[in-house]
Amino acid sequence: MSDPDAIRLTFDEVQSVEPGGPMRDGAVVLLLLLFPMTAGSEEPRSSSSSMPSERQWHSLLRAEVTTLALLPRAGAGADEGFIQIEPTFILDGGPELGLNLGAAVRFRMWGGSDGGALVRREDWDTLSDWGQLVRGLLLGSDDAPVGVWFGPLEEHKLLSGHLVRRYSNRTHPNYHPAGGIFTGTLGPLYTQAFASDVLGARLVGAEFSLDVEHIFFGQPEKGGRYTLALSAVHDWGKAGGRAPSVTLAHLDAMAIVVARSDLEAHLLAGWGGRPGEGGAWGAVVGGGVDYLTDRFNMRLRLEARRQHGGFRQGFFGADYELARFQAAGPDGVPLADAHFPDGSSAFGEAIVEWDAVSYGGPNKHLNVSMGAEVFSWGRADVDGRVAVQLFERCLQVSLKGLAVGAGMPGARYLGAVEVRWRFLGGSLYAMGTGGTLLFPTAEGTLRPGAFASVGLGVDHVR
Repeated sequence: MSDPDAIRLTFDEVQSVEPGGPMRDGAVVLLLLLFPMTAGSEEPRSSSSSMPSERQWHSLLRAEVTTLALLPRAGAGADEGFIQIEPTFILDGGPELGLNLGAAVRFRMWGGSDGGALVRREDWDTLSDWGQLVRGLLLGSDDAPVGVWFGPLEEHKLLSGHLVRRYSNRTHPNYHPAGGIFTGTLGPLYTQAFASDVLGARLVGAEFSLDVEHIFFGQPEKGGRYTLALSAVHDWGKAGGRAPSVTLAHLDAMAIVVARSDLEAHLLAGWGGRPGEGGAWGAVVGGGVDYLTDRFNMRLRLEARRQHGGFRQGFFGADYELARFQAAGPDGVPLADAHFPDGSSAFGEAIVEWDAVSYGGPNKHLNVSMGAEVFSWGRADVDGRVAVQLFERCLQVSLKGLAVGAGMPGARYLGAVEVRWRFLGGSLYAMGTGGTLLFPTAEGTLRPGAFASVGLGVDHVR
């Protein structure tokens, strides 16, 4: 359902996570994801010492060698085979500094239409593709006035999530950009901005969130309880294949009605539209609950939505990097030009993480993330990811699926599975992955395909 080297469905890979509650940590909590192999093994630091601790440096070296087959599906495309070598270097410098470098290099074994080039040309034929070398660069944190993150975006959400939600910038199999996320706090104003491609003219957006309580009563002990937010997103449509540009904006109000150390509940309402498009608007009301402990995390969202004139919430979602060329449905046109019926919908999202022995960090025995939207006129969109670790974390199994336009003509279905088995003390592992793909073509259509890969990997932690 995305580029094979970007499908890292297991827990120990770089990925974005949803901002949760007043911490709004989706942009910068990714430090822990930079260095997953030691998150569960470090001894807790003593809280009794008043002396500032020195920066702790850790590193990880990893190499994977696999075979990769790109296969035709539905009678379209050609059979291609590669030997894939994927080195990775991770450096963890603490909660405000991290670096993850690496990329998959595919050496052709058979097939292809690029003149017999040794290295797969589509992986490196644009400036944006060189962004895949940066899998994670973190500067700052959510506790600092400024935080910056560069790397792949997976299930990315722009604060309120009514324009950008569950978005991935690596769904296009031949497009490998590095995204960027900026967070900043200045008095009562919190800002998050992002770019899906820091080396190309593509998707950019920002949301400005104003702490109302801070303005009228001074800085509260716990900020972000009552907020007003304005967001705007624009797609230039020039990198990763040309597609029509589009702009959306949204206004949101949120109030946290329950605030405890482990539980938070909020209510929200919002209105959005497409600037320059008369009659294109939408409204939303809903709420959410976050329950966060050392061993179990759960985030739930439920919203009632109204769409009119072609606007819809979550426009930049899990399917967007494909839909911008050809939206799901019978029309076969880009999403920016597709007819979206007036109506209403119900949206729900659930994110659950469970760690039986409280390892901490992003490494969880169970990780479930699912979003679904059902429309009044018969359409349903669903995407989700499930990952489990078994046998003292030696075995990792991950599933990912996407269904867009289910129940309507021209529906789109994609899926992937990955299995990893660690042995010899955990430093050596075998892996296998497979799934379905859609390749955008020069004609603006999507060619179905599939992939399968098996191989070995080794890593070393210091």
